[in-house]
Amino acid sequence: MSVETSKKAAGKNGNVIVAAVCLAFFTGMIGMAYAAVPLYKMFCQATGYGGTTQRAEKQYAGRVLDREITVRFDANIAGVPWEFQPVQRSMTMKIGETVQAHYQATNKFDRPVTGRATFNVQPELAGPYFNKVECFCFTDTTLKPGETLDMPVLFYVDPDIVNVPELKDVKTITLSYTMFPVEKAKPVASSEPAKGNSKTISNTEANLGG
Repeated sequence: MSVETSKKAAGKNGNVIVAAVCLAFFTGMIGMAYAAVPLYKMFCQATGYGGTTQRAEKQYAGRVLDREITVRFDANIAGVPWEFQPVQRSMTMKIGETVQAHYQATNKFDRPVTGRATFNVQPELAGPYFNKVECFCFTDTTLKPGETLDMPVLFYVDPDIVNVPELKDVKTITLSYTMFPVEKAKPVASSEPAKGNSKTISNTEANLGG
């Protein structure tokens, strides 16, 4: 094999290696992008970062302080045709006391709709000290047309909140939920519509699983 041929072969091999490395890097970046959202959610739930509340492992705080705190309740919808609201606008309880609040959702669409709620707490620093014993968050809920569902939340405020300098004087915490639609997987469209069974579906109906 001549020197020139060897150089060409080496060049081709080098290009193949570079292409493989680039492909692996690109694939890895895509994988990291997809993993970032659930990992970020897990991080927030574990640390309370971003106002994310904590899921309590026990139903009671273990001690109740002789100090009251008010929790306000907020509800929002993001693209789901529901009426979603707290049953009570606020509650005042003792720090460490386990209490139950209620939200209510009604499907205003003419077809079943599935929704999922996310949540946060304000001020954000209070997130790690707001402990939910039971909650409907991050759970898919399907409502029939006109159906109304009661959605309870059982929680307590950790007494350790009074040991945090930035929170020791906080008298009000806001728990906010936002309800999003859960889209169903869309079937692959056929190249030719079935005879006598063609139907135009609006984007709204498609996104709502219609």
